[in-house]
Amino acid sequence: MEFNRITAAEAAALIENGQTIGLSGFTPAGVPKCTPAEIAKKAEAEHAAGRPFKISVFTGASTGQSCDGALTNAQAIDYRAPYTTNPDFRKHVNNNELRYSDLNLSNMATQIRQGYLGDVDWAIIEACAIEKVGSKAHIYLTAAGGISPTVCRLAKRGIIIELNAFHSPDSKGIHDVYEIEDHPYRKPIMICKASDRIGKPYVEVDADRIVGVIECNVADEARGFKDPDPVTTQIGQNVADFLLSNLRSGLIPKTFLNLQSGVGSGANAVLGALGQCPEVPNFNIYTEVLQDAPVALMKQGRVLSASTCSLTVTNECLQDIYSNIDFFKDKLVLRPSEISNCPEVIARIGVCALNTAIECDLYGHVNSTKICGTKMMNGIGGSADFASSAYLSIFTCGSTTKGGAISSIVPFASHIDHTNHYIDAVITEYGVADLRHKSDMQKAEALIEVAHPDYRPMLRDYLKYASKKGGHTQHELSAAFAMHDTFLRKGDMRLTDLAEYIK
Repeated sequence: MEFNRITAAEAAALIENGQTIGLSGFTPAGVPKCTPAEIAKKAEAEHAAGRPFKISVFTGASTGQSCDGALTNAQAIDYRAPYTTNPDFRKHVNNNELRYSDLNLSNMATQIRQGYLGDVDWAIIEACAIEKVGSKAHIYLTAAGGISPTVCRLAKRGIIIELNAFHSPDSKGIHDVYEIEDHPYRKPIMICKASDRIGKPYVEVDADRIVGVIECNVADEARGFKDPDPVTTQIGQNVADFLLSNLRSGLIPKTFLNLQSGVGSGANAVLGALGQCPEVPNFNIYTEVLQDAPVALMKQGRVLSASTCSLTVTNECLQDIYSNIDFFKDKLVLRPSEISNCPEVIARIGVCALNTAIECDLYGHVNSTKICGTKMMNGIGGSADFASSAYLSIFTCGSTTKGGAISSIVPFASHIDHTNHYIDAVITEYGVADLRHKSDMQKAEALIEVAHPDYRPMLRDYLKYASKKGGHTQHELSAAFAMHDTFLRKGDMRLTDLAEYIK
């Protein structure tokens, strides 16, 4: 059976108001780009004609401008889950113009299967190759795993494939596709080291469920990385020094730990710094996103193997992987997000989780999603999946942002994504706050020491006021958000006068 060739516009014409689409990809990597852009055009035409048109969108993580950006600007999204970093989407979410659920990425596929999020009407999948084998079709994914197996299996109306020639078909075999069973029949996930494979190299579906195949050649909407600066370089060195100290004292295994790192220029710089530290042993990676720095370290032999959900790399790096696929095939494995982020596996194999904080309060609670507690910056992503089950959970951040106007260490986090129960250390350019085996008040003292010097006197003054209230965790609630309030009113936390808030 030859698959039906269609255009992206013809695919978009199939999508109706009120339906739900499930997309491949994880970050902009591996996301279908042609069909979502055409759906956005359809939405604009329907709205111009006075007809309603909104859909729900399920993804593995964030997408790119041709998807989240275009659909949001066309007012085509009714509901979206789970994670996003798109600035246009962020603006509309913060204006409450659409419904958005921020979910742990490990739970997304499960919640779809459980029916919590409603039915999936269409799966739209980017592929580097598709083969018919008997009555089945084998879909070879591109640069990410995401929720593809689940949405393909559950899509009620069918599957649309974007066969994207930008991604080399030589990369077939880089994926390990495995879908977790439904409750209560779940089996152990038999991954004992980062390079283990337990599934198939493709998504298998009934061939007659593929409604159409769109041929295209469109680059990933990859994000570039800022060059390391003095702050990120110092944070990276502090992370390396902390891990080496733990290694020498026997607090982590002599074989070292599998490393996980969140997405972004800072995380990329930290892993790069670790790789350049000669005392850090060669290591393996078990993570959700793989960025440029660890790919370069793989070629240098510093990273022995890498398990990830997504190749969140520049297009130059991606094409380099494809050009050297024989080298990478036995060292690199891409998994669905429910496997790459699975707490069971993370706890079993021993992962050092390296994630980024927006802010951390004096008792070690971390905000990783919302500015001043209200404005969504991004979703929680997989940080909680890793932090809650890691052998060693580290959060990094520069001590200040906005040219020093915002302190990353605050009296009370304006929003809490990660409680201090799961956080072992907070690292800034000023050092390491090792929170293990410390009482809450000892944690506060350690965290003040890694705050920016401009803010340390203010934070100590806050503790003096708070100590008069007593308690295991000491707070002066009337002043707990004084720094945030001052920033919102005056644009600079350094202008805070705590005495104005004390009651």
